[in-house]
Amino acid sequence: MFKNSPASYGLIAIILHWLMALTIFGLFGLGLYMVELTYYDSWYKGSLDLHKSIGLTFAAVFLFRILWRSFSTQPKPLGTNKTMNQIAHTAHIIMYIILAVIVVAGYLISTADGRAIEVFTLFNVPAINFTFDGQADIAGEVHYYAACTLIGFAVLHALGALKHHFIDKDKTLIRMIKPINAKN
Repeated sequence: MFKNSPASYGLIAIILHWLMALTIFGLFGLGLYMVELTYYDSWYKGSLDLHKSIGLTFAAVFLFRILWRSFSTQPKPLGTNKTMNQIAHTAHIIMYIILAVIVVAGYLISTADGRAIEVFTLFNVPAINFTFDGQADIAGEVHYYAACTLIGFAVLHALGALKHHFIDKDKTLIRMIKPINAKN
């Protein structure tokens, strides 16, 4: 089952979810590591280039996920509490907005000097002809705090999934691990 159904997420949505989750935590860890490096550390440039390349690849996958979500059937919430369902929906939207802010801020950091961003030495993403005073520093602060906020939301998201699984004993978590049919 590749596509979503009213009862379950499809394989594409599941793969996108877990790929993005792993990438977010990986980029966050790499980001924390690389800001502690000095210019003379052997992996200073390599970690920065890797972070940018993965970040821009992530941006493309994120855009695809938004499009996929927009044009796909969304499974119905399993919880019966309408307020909690609305809170969960709002939290997902907030996480998407934070992800967009992180991507844009990262781009603004990387292009503040007017140079394109090289992606895995395969192609370049050009800088836009727009800068402002202190762009790299301001965008860096936004990037960092938005990333920390996103990690907080991701932890709450995971705790909510575990609550569904162990306390509510519904299939909210299971249907994000593997496609299930309505009969299960």
